[in-house]
Amino acid sequence: MTAAQPAAPKGRFITLEGGEGAGKSTQAALLADALRSVGIPVVGTREPGGTEGAEAIRTLLMHAPDQRWSAVSEVLLHYAARREHLDKVILPMLGRGTWVVCDRFADSTMAYQGYGLGCDRQMIRALHQLVCGSFRPDLTLVLDVDPGLGRVRTAGRGQASDRYERLDDAFHAQVRAGFLAIAAAEPERCAVIAATGTVAEVADQIRRTVAERLQMGAIAP
Repeated sequence: MTAAQPAAPKGRFITLEGGEGAGKSTQAALLADALRSVGIPVVGTREPGGTEGAEAIRTLLMHAPDQRWSAVSEVLLHYAARREHLDKVILPMLGRGTWVVCDRFADSTMAYQGYGLGCDRQMIRALHQLVCGSFRPDLTLVLDVDPGLGRVRTAGRGQASDRYERLDDAFHAQVRAGFLAIAAAEPERCAVIAATGTVAEVADQIRRTVAERLQMGAIAP
């Protein structure tokens, strides 16, 4: 049984994806602000998270002991959080005409658990169909950065690392390869953004990509 399909949304759904240290959270906030500056109602959110229940699952996933979950268990937890997020935030906001800018969505589950941890990708696709049906982002921005640079950036935050950040270089290389493979397979939905420049340079590239892909006028900083 697939998830109930939402009515055609009035808002637009933009997701930012990428590995650790790519700058997704910063760029998601900057993009939301830029869209508001041109009169578009926007809500920013994140995955896993976005609702009280989904944030509780986030804590289980991000801050549990390193070997607590199998890859399949992680996928199931991510999709439990995702359905809560869809039902309580994403779909209602889109239905009201509000745009949603989300820091991570389903591509992260495929990249991290499918490519990085080796979970069966066909199983993930089947679960996605059950939970999300045909719903997908209007635009996905894949922020691409070398895992070595990403590691330097995350270390420079001065915060304790989460469970995924502590995984080895081979894992992060596989995650990056996964995101690039997803983008190559769905070029009409995904745009790869080189995330090696300054925050302002990357933000400018994102604004120009959003304006072009969603057929908008220029979006000022």
